[in-house]
Amino acid sequence: MYLTVNGFPCVRLLNLSGEIGCANPGQEKVVAPVVRYKNIEHIAQSSSVLVPLDDMLNLLTRLSNDTGLARKVAGVLVESSTKLQHATNGFSPVEKFPQAEFSPYQNLSYEWNPLGSGIMWNSYNFPVFLLDEDSTVVLQEIADKNEKNKQAYKADVAEFNLVMQTTKTGTHDSEACLKQQSCLPLGGYSVMSSLPPINVSSSQRPKSIVLAMTSMDSVSFFRDKSPGADSPLSGMISLVAAVDALSHLGDLDKLNKQLVFMFFTGEAWGYLGSRRFLAELDMGTDAVHGLNSSLIEMVLEIGSVGKGFNQGVSSFFAHASRDSPATNKTLDALRHAHSSLKSKSINISMASSSNPGIPPSSLMAFMRKNPSTSGVVLEDFNSAFVNKFYHSQSDDLSNINSSSLVAAASLVARTLYILASDGKTLNTTKLNSINVNSSLVDELLGCLLTCEPGLSCALVKEYIAPTNTCPNHYVGVILGPPSSTPYLEDLSDTSRFLWNFLAEKTSKPRQENSSVCSEDCTNGAGVCIGVETDGKGTCVLSTTRYIPAYSTRLKFDTGMWNLLPANASDVMGMVDPVWTESFWSVIGLRVYTVQNAAYDRFVLLGGIAITVLAYLAMIMTKAIVTKALKRD
Repeated sequence: MYLTVNGFPCVRLLNLSGEIGCANPGQEKVVAPVVRYKNIEHIAQSSSVLVPLDDMLNLLTRLSNDTGLARKVAGVLVESSTKLQHATNGFSPVEKFPQAEFSPYQNLSYEWNPLGSGIMWNSYNFPVFLLDEDSTVVLQEIADKNEKNKQAYKADVAEFNLVMQTTKTGTHDSEACLKQQSCLPLGGYSVMSSLPPINVSSSQRPKSIVLAMTSMDSVSFFRDKSPGADSPLSGMISLVAAVDALSHLGDLDKLNKQLVFMFFTGEAWGYLGSRRFLAELDMGTDAVHGLNSSLIEMVLEIGSVGKGFNQGVSSFFAHASRDSPATNKTLDALRHAHSSLKSKSINISMASSSNPGIPPSSLMAFMRKNPSTSGVVLEDFNSAFVNKFYHSQSDDLSNINSSSLVAAASLVARTLYILASDGKTLNTTKLNSINVNSSLVDELLGCLLTCEPGLSCALVKEYIAPTNTCPNHYVGVILGPPSSTPYLEDLSDTSRFLWNFLAEKTSKPRQENSSVCSEDCTNGAGVCIGVETDGKGTCVLSTTRYIPAYSTRLKFDTGMWNLLPANASDVMGMVDPVWTESFWSVIGLRVYTVQNAAYDRFVLLGGIAITVLAYLAMIMTKAIVTKALKRD
């Protein structure tokens, strides 16, 4: 009997230098008996190793260094464990300085992520699956059964179907697989919005921009298990809550500066979203119509803010890009916002001056593009990540505190109002009226970081018809051609929800009497929200847009993606890995019982022997009978 096993695969990814991740070694399924990791020293044949999550790092490190042992491992099954969060010292499969090649400073050996192992960047020529909790119990029973029945003629095996198209075509880097069309580039769609909407038809001199930005994609060793609760979802949810709080203010048109919000995707894979946004600004595309890089006066990035809560106090650290009037103005605004909250349960401090610079963040891309960029990154750590599960499957809802997100959102909302009021007498009454909806934060956490209710929550379904219930924040692939008005099927659930939510929150009423969507809705900065839920939608005035996020080294032409030559003027393009993901037909994992091959051979030989003996007996019997008849 075949039993399908539920799990999350590690898949094959490629870049210009080669490949990482996991795949079957050839074009066939892999079948091998299941054994426990504790018995790995005694395995005599190719086996599927069932390993506790705590021991996964040790096993993969050993297999990378011991080719003899690696030849005996047909596949790896990783157990789920709800108790891991409390028992482990932490686990992060990425580098100690994530994406150091994009750093605007020279100290690339600094350890922002002390627990980083880097195992995610290795290539494994065997399948690896993370089991869900129910499947973990089943596989543990199977492994124990195999161990008890060592001399039995039957064994329970795992069958891995993780055959990658790049393996079939022999394309082992991004350039080759894009030519053979056996892969697609990583990417998706970032979301931009503004408060108030930008009047692109105005003849007045455009206002300077205060840009608030965050990331919306995460990563882990296992493709479909990338929750990213602290890094980066805590920052994203905090900025969403801050936008909601600001949207309740009136007379935002009278502010001296324009507030623009960016939610980048693809940041975990070479800052795809922020780099593409800067490239779109340079080209002046429709996606960024009304914006100009020269108008961006200051940048406030909301990073990891989910672990700032400790002993009743939420503590945050401001990491500044450089010493400049705009940076100092942002820091002063943060302090002013902090004092206006009149709360002893919130602390804001400057990050240590001994740090080499800003931590890994989208602001790095801005600084590499323009070293004079003035910006501040708000984080829940000072000199090193406090998130012990950075970019791993364990960075889930239990790893953060909602009070920390509410505190961060409160700081951000008031800071942005202070910055946008620059040069005007600050309306203290209005500033003190800016309050974050903590219920909204809790609802967003349930929608974006759990499976129950997950994306089936009432808030999400108010705006979109989600394609999945369980949220996953892996960036995925961009199908192409990239567009500022993409098809709904080319967009992730998170991007579509953010776009609709922000479009409504930052919108102004239309002058026309009718708010029903029609062909002329897009005239005069109109956008149609909620069309997925009722088929009709509502037309509102909002500067909320999708912005493509993919490598600046790629171009979609004549139905396929092409790699552009490296350009010395594109500093970040020179170090861009150009990440792609292999195609596959189907991914599957199942277990079933097979007879031992040696036993099968014994049965075969025994059957042949019996047949031969029976044939000889028959001949002898015939001879005896014939001889007896002749005598008669």
